[in-house]
Amino acid sequence: MTGNFISHGSAMTLRIDRRLCSGAAMVALIACQSDSTGPGDHTLPPDLTLELTPFISSGLSSPVFLTQPLDDGRIFVVEQPGRIRLIKNGVLQTTPFLDLTSRVLSGGERGLLSVAFHPQYATNHFFYVYFTTQTNGDIRIERFTASENPDVADATSSKLIITAPHSSQANHNGGLLGAMIRLDVDHGDPYAIPSDNPFVGQAGRRGELWAKGLRNPWRYAFDRTTGLLYIADVGQGEREEVDVSSVSTGGINYGWNIMEGTSCYNATTCDETGLQLPVIEYTHDGGACSITGGYVYRGSAIDGLQGHYLYSDYCAGFLKSFRYANGVAVDQKDWGITTGNVTSFGQDIDGELYVLADNTIYRIVAG
Repeated sequence: MTGNFISHGSAMTLRIDRRLCSGAAMVALIACQSDSTGPGDHTLPPDLTLELTPFISSGLSSPVFLTQPLDDGRIFVVEQPGRIRLIKNGVLQTTPFLDLTSRVLSGGERGLLSVAFHPQYATNHFFYVYFTTQTNGDIRIERFTASENPDVADATSSKLIITAPHSSQANHNGGLLGAMIRLDVDHGDPYAIPSDNPFVGQAGRRGELWAKGLRNPWRYAFDRTTGLLYIADVGQGEREEVDVSSVSTGGINYGWNIMEGTSCYNATTCDETGLQLPVIEYTHDGGACSITGGYVYRGSAIDGLQGHYLYSDYCAGFLKSFRYANGVAVDQKDWGITTGNVTSFGQDIDGELYVLADNTIYRIVAG
């Protein structure tokens, strides 16, 4: 069994991908269907409306991510200054699960930016954090282990997985800038390179690389049902985009810095050969500035929303969605909802979705 760890440059996100596709069998958190739709996916019901209801409205400091491990009733929230907080039975706990504030350089786009739990977390207690270092702003991904008290991690259990220099720039804090990397964290020390990575054995290329041509993704997500990978990529100054691809397809070039969205970057013409262009894009009209990627809805509480990908914008604070079918975005929808600065979305184990804006966590519910 192989645990594949996928991170991506300029993304400030990490994710464990366990799949049962081709090559080395990787036990599935997500299915690996070749179709772009799943059971229950269809056009939005005309009378469906959505609302944001407060879930946690006080006690958090700059929340930037929310997740829930398998077989665990607790929700974990990442705070940018360097803490991981616990929510139990809807109540934010006072004691942090992990406190790395003394090691984290926070501010702007720096900080503790993500957490991912091993698929066998219930038995091995491994989880991975992604942060910029207090000493110089470099990127580090480290593995930690929960302590005997399951509500408090062992802060001394740190194991370095990968690091990258990033002291010269305070923004775009990705592991390998412009690229997505794929590591096997269940083998090797501190990791092994999967043999089916697209650039393995090629001279002058790192075997860890999975895809390239990304500018500053924030964030990406796997559809649990179809196995498709959705990447929200922040543009240079004019266009924001969402890219969609099969989770089993490596070596994709998403276009930056030849393209920004579907337009040539800093040129009237450009060679688009071999580039994969986004399925949707939008400009900065109306006060938009930076896309915040979400998830494909796979919950059961909102009938009719299944299969639709939700996303927002840090400045505009809208809630929009589309459904990916036959290679294109359909059923594009503006839900008429605006909130504060949307830093991230979250997903619980039941597939229900959350929006993190300012210092509040909202649930997405049917209106």
